[in-house]
Amino acid sequence: MHDPSYPATRLAAEPDDASVIANSRHEPEWFSVIFDRYFTAIHRYAAARLGSGAADDVAAETFLAAFDQRDRYDLTRPEARAWLYGIATNLIGRHRRGELRLYRALSRSAARDDVEGHADRVTDRVTAEQLSPRLARGLQGLSRGDRDALMLVACAGLSYAETASALDIPIGTVSSRVNRARAKLREALGHVAKEV
Repeated sequence: MHDPSYPATRLAAEPDDASVIANSRHEPEWFSVIFDRYFTAIHRYAAARLGSGAADDVAAETFLAAFDQRDRYDLTRPEARAWLYGIATNLIGRHRRGELRLYRALSRSAARDDVEGHADRVTDRVTAEQLSPRLARGLQGLSRGDRDALMLVACAGLSYAETASALDIPIGTVSSRVNRARAKLREALGHVAKEV
């Protein structure tokens, strides 16, 4: 039996994500535990892919979608991390043009004038801490599937198995996509380095 006041007072042993989600099906306030556990990480991932402005929306939409889908969550999975990253990645896919625009802007950031607006400079600087112009240019050239797999592994820190779960694809496909993306990035980074 669970303590109905859990969100307000912590239990000695924290329940796993599946237990929290199961409890939230009858007592929705329990879902705040999932939000508290994962919001910062999901927001950071969305910011790395889209910039800080869109990250607020994507992170909020991720948890709204997860809350709405909690009745379909597979309770045999004790950790909801991959599920949440999968939702976030799907939402990021809807912002694909924005992601590519961000990568284009970052790829030009080393050589551009300081003519752009202050807000653009701040967003670029924040995101540029994670993405160099060369890397941004390489990411821009990847297919969506390759980029999604690579970013989940490299940026979100998911294992290949978690990435497979998040994208609902076989683990071998994740391995192929990540290896292909890394090879293309190495080629793009080498090509750019020769140009500079």
